Amino acid sequence: MRVVIAEDSVLLRAGIQRLLADENIETVAATEDGDGLLVAVSEHRPDLAIVDVRMPPSFTDEGLRAALRAREQQPGLPVLVLSQYVEERYAVELLSGGAGGVGYLLKERVADVAEFVDAVHRVANGGTCIDQEVIAQLMARGRRNPIDVLTPREREVLGLMAQGLTNVAIAKSLTVSDGAVEKHVGNIFSKLGLEPSAEEHRRVRAVLTFLERG
Repeated sequence: MRVVIAEDSVLLRAGIQRLLADENIETVAATEDGDGLLVAVSEHRPDLAIVDVRMPPSFTDEGLRAALRAREQQPGLPVLVLSQYVEERYAVELLSGGAGGVGYLLKERVADVAEFVDAVHRVANGGTCIDQEVIAQLMARGRRNPIDVLTPREREVLGLMAQGLTNVAIAKSLTVSDGAVEKHVGNIFSKLGLEPSAEEHRRVRAVLTFLERG
Protein backbone atom coordinates (compact mmCIF):
# COMPACT_ATOMS: atom_id res chain seq x y z
CA MET A 1 0.00 0.00 0.00
CA ARG A 2 1.22 3.51 -0.90
CA VAL A 3 0.15 6.37 1.36
CA VAL A 4 0.35 10.17 1.32
CA ILE A 5 0.28 11.99 4.68
CA ALA A 6 -0.80 15.63 5.14
CA GLU A 7 -0.22 16.74 8.76
CA ASP A 8 1.28 20.03 9.96
CA SER A 9 2.65 18.57 13.22
CA VAL A 10 6.16 17.34 12.46
CA LEU A 11 6.12 14.89 15.36
CA LEU A 12 2.75 13.35 14.51
CA ARG A 13 3.60 13.21 10.82
CA ALA A 14 6.84 11.38 11.56
CA GLY A 15 5.11 9.12 14.07
CA ILE A 16 2.44 8.05 11.59
CA GLN A 17 5.07 7.45 8.94
CA ARG A 18 7.09 5.25 11.30
CA LEU A 19 4.00 3.35 12.42
CA LEU A 20 3.03 2.65 8.82
CA ALA A 21 6.56 1.56 7.96
CA ASP A 22 6.42 -0.98 10.78
CA GLU A 23 3.34 -2.42 9.06
CA ASN A 24 5.11 -2.53 5.66
CA ILE A 25 3.01 0.38 4.38
CA GLU A 26 4.99 2.81 2.22
CA THR A 27 4.65 6.57 2.71
CA VAL A 28 5.34 8.02 -0.74
CA ALA A 29 4.96 11.66 0.38
CA ALA A 30 4.48 13.60 3.61
CA THR A 31 3.42 17.24 3.56
CA GLU A 32 2.37 19.94 6.01
CA ASP A 33 -0.47 21.63 4.12
CA GLY A 34 -3.35 21.14 1.71
CA ASP A 35 -1.53 22.40 -1.36
CA GLY A 36 1.22 19.89 -0.73
CA LEU A 37 -1.39 17.14 -0.47
CA LEU A 38 -2.82 17.96 -3.89
CA VAL A 39 0.64 18.00 -5.46
CA ALA A 40 1.53 14.67 -3.82
CA VAL A 41 -1.72 13.02 -4.92
CA SER A 42 -1.22 14.21 -8.49
CA GLU A 43 2.37 12.97 -8.56
CA HIS A 44 2.07 9.64 -6.75
CA ARG A 45 -1.57 8.49 -7.22
CA PRO A 46 -1.55 6.87 -3.75
CA ASP A 47 -3.77 4.10 -2.42
CA LEU A 48 -4.73 6.22 0.60
CA ALA A 49 -4.41 9.80 1.86
CA ILE A 50 -4.20 10.45 5.61
CA VAL A 51 -5.14 14.06 6.22
CA ASP A 52 -5.36 16.40 9.23
CA VAL A 53 -8.56 18.49 9.24
CA ARG A 54 -6.92 21.69 10.53
CA MET A 55 -3.82 22.85 8.68
CA PRO A 56 -2.16 26.15 7.68
CA PRO A 57 -2.84 28.93 7.03
CA SER A 58 -6.01 29.42 9.13
CA PHE A 59 -6.14 26.04 10.92
CA THR A 60 -9.87 25.65 10.35
CA ASP A 61 -10.86 23.12 7.70
CA GLU A 62 -8.12 23.42 5.06
CA GLY A 63 -7.24 19.75 5.37
CA LEU A 64 -10.81 18.61 4.82
CA ARG A 65 -11.20 20.91 1.82
CA ALA A 66 -7.95 19.62 0.37
CA ALA A 67 -9.08 16.01 0.96
CA LEU A 68 -12.33 16.63 -0.90
CA ARG A 69 -10.45 18.28 -3.79
CA ALA A 70 -8.03 15.35 -3.84
CA ARG A 71 -10.98 12.97 -4.25
CA GLU A 72 -12.13 15.06 -7.21
CA GLN A 73 -8.60 15.01 -8.60
CA GLN A 74 -8.30 11.25 -8.15
CA PRO A 75 -11.85 9.83 -8.14
CA GLY A 76 -12.29 7.08 -5.57
CA LEU A 77 -9.17 8.06 -3.61
CA PRO A 78 -9.58 6.60 -0.10
CA VAL A 79 -9.18 9.33 2.53
CA LEU A 80 -8.69 8.92 6.27
CA VAL A 81 -9.15 12.26 8.05
CA LEU A 82 -7.71 12.90 11.50
CA SER A 83 -9.14 15.51 13.88
CA GLN A 84 -8.24 16.79 17.33
CA TYR A 85 -11.89 17.11 18.32
CA VAL A 86 -15.21 15.52 17.42
CA GLU A 87 -16.78 17.59 14.64
CA GLU A 88 -19.64 15.62 13.14
CA ARG A 89 -20.14 17.85 10.10
CA TYR A 90 -16.73 16.90 8.77
CA ALA A 91 -17.66 13.24 8.81
CA VAL A 92 -20.91 14.10 7.03
CA GLU A 93 -19.10 16.12 4.35
CA LEU A 94 -16.68 13.26 3.69
CA LEU A 95 -19.52 10.80 3.21
CA SER A 96 -21.79 13.11 1.23
CA GLY A 97 -20.40 11.91 -2.08
CA GLY A 98 -22.09 8.56 -1.51
CA ALA A 99 -18.92 6.52 -2.08
CA GLY A 100 -16.84 4.40 0.26
CA GLY A 101 -13.20 4.71 1.14
CA VAL A 102 -13.59 7.41 3.78
CA GLY A 103 -12.70 7.57 7.46
CA TYR A 104 -12.84 10.10 10.28
CA LEU A 105 -10.82 9.43 13.43
CA LEU A 106 -9.71 11.40 16.45
CA LYS A 107 -5.94 11.83 16.54
CA GLU A 108 -5.77 10.05 19.88
CA ARG A 109 -6.68 6.81 18.06
CA VAL A 110 -3.23 6.83 16.44
CA ALA A 111 -1.83 5.79 19.82
CA ASP A 112 -3.81 2.55 19.59
CA VAL A 113 -1.72 0.98 16.85
CA ALA A 114 -4.02 -1.97 16.16
CA GLU A 115 -7.11 0.24 15.89
CA PHE A 116 -5.37 2.78 13.68
CA VAL A 117 -3.86 0.20 11.33
CA ASP A 118 -7.23 -1.53 11.07
CA ALA A 119 -8.81 1.81 10.07
CA VAL A 120 -6.07 2.39 7.48
CA HIS A 121 -6.69 -0.98 5.82
CA ARG A 122 -10.47 -0.69 6.08
CA VAL A 123 -10.60 2.72 4.39
CA ALA A 124 -7.95 1.81 1.79
CA ASN A 125 -10.11 -1.19 0.84
CA GLY A 126 -13.11 1.04 0.16
CA GLY A 127 -14.86 0.82 3.52
CA THR A 128 -15.89 3.49 6.00
CA CYS A 129 -14.60 4.14 9.50
CA ILE A 130 -16.18 6.79 11.73
CA ASP A 131 -14.77 7.41 15.20
CA GLN A 132 -16.71 5.81 18.02
CA GLU A 133 -16.91 9.18 19.83
CA VAL A 134 -18.86 10.63 16.91
CA ILE A 135 -21.18 7.64 17.08
CA ALA A 136 -21.62 8.06 20.85
CA GLN A 137 -22.53 11.75 20.50
CA LEU A 138 -25.06 11.00 17.81
CA MET A 139 -26.61 8.26 19.90
CA ALA A 140 -26.90 10.63 22.86
CA ARG A 141 -28.41 13.52 20.92
CA GLY A 142 -31.58 11.70 19.90
CA ARG A 143 -32.80 13.89 17.03
CA ARG A 144 -36.11 12.97 15.42
CA ASN A 145 -36.67 11.18 12.12
CA PRO A 146 -35.78 9.19 10.13
CA ILE A 147 -33.66 7.17 12.56
CA ASP A 148 -36.56 6.97 15.03
CA VAL A 149 -38.27 4.44 12.75
CA LEU A 150 -35.49 1.96 13.52
CA THR A 151 -35.64 -0.44 16.45
CA PRO A 152 -33.00 -0.09 19.20
CA ARG A 153 -31.16 -3.12 17.78
CA GLU A 154 -31.26 -1.69 14.24
CA ARG A 155 -29.85 1.61 15.53
CA GLU A 156 -27.12 -0.35 17.28
CA VAL A 157 -26.30 -2.21 14.06
CA LEU A 158 -26.27 1.07 12.11
CA GLY A 159 -23.91 2.59 14.67
CA LEU A 160 -21.50 -0.31 14.19
CA MET A 161 -21.83 0.03 10.42
CA ALA A 162 -20.77 3.67 10.81
CA GLN A 163 -17.65 2.51 12.62
CA GLY A 164 -16.84 0.49 9.52
CA LEU A 165 -17.62 -3.00 10.80
CA THR A 166 -18.62 -5.68 8.32
CA ASN A 167 -21.72 -7.81 8.91
CA VAL A 168 -19.53 -10.61 10.21
CA ALA A 169 -17.77 -8.28 12.65
CA ILE A 170 -21.12 -6.83 13.77
CA ALA A 171 -22.46 -10.33 14.43
CA LYS A 172 -19.40 -11.10 16.53
CA SER A 173 -19.69 -7.82 18.45
CA LEU A 174 -23.38 -8.37 19.24
CA THR A 175 -23.05 -12.14 19.72
CA VAL A 176 -25.73 -12.91 17.15
CA SER A 177 -25.77 -14.89 13.91
CA ASP A 178 -24.62 -13.51 10.57
CA GLY A 179 -28.13 -14.09 9.27
CA ALA A 180 -29.62 -11.95 12.03
CA VAL A 181 -27.32 -9.08 11.14
CA GLU A 182 -28.14 -9.41 7.44
CA LYS A 183 -31.83 -9.19 8.33
CA HIS A 184 -31.25 -6.07 10.46
CA VAL A 185 -29.23 -4.44 7.67
CA GLY A 186 -31.97 -5.23 5.16
CA ASN A 187 -34.57 -3.72 7.50
CA ILE A 188 -32.42 -0.60 7.91
CA PHE A 189 -32.15 -0.11 4.15
CA SER A 190 -35.89 -0.66 3.75
CA LYS A 191 -36.94 1.69 6.56
CA LEU A 192 -34.59 4.44 5.38
CA GLY A 193 -35.90 4.11 1.83
CA LEU A 194 -32.55 3.03 0.38
CA GLU A 195 -33.26 1.02 -2.73
CA PRO A 196 -30.52 -0.93 -4.58
CA SER A 197 -28.62 1.35 -6.96
CA ALA A 198 -25.61 0.98 -9.23
CA GLU A 199 -24.74 4.65 -8.64
CA GLU A 200 -24.83 4.81 -4.84
CA HIS A 201 -23.40 2.70 -2.02
CA ARG A 202 -26.41 1.90 0.21
CA ARG A 203 -24.23 1.18 3.24
CA VAL A 204 -22.57 4.59 2.93
CA ARG A 205 -25.92 6.32 2.39
CA ALA A 206 -27.30 4.66 5.53
CA VAL A 207 -24.30 5.83 7.53
CA LEU A 208 -24.66 9.33 6.11
CA THR A 209 -28.32 9.41 7.14
CA PHE A 210 -27.24 8.30 10.62
CA LEU A 211 -24.63 11.07 10.86
CA GLU A 212 -27.01 13.74 9.61
CA ARG A 213 -30.09 12.69 11.56
CA GLY A 214 -28.79 10.36 14.26
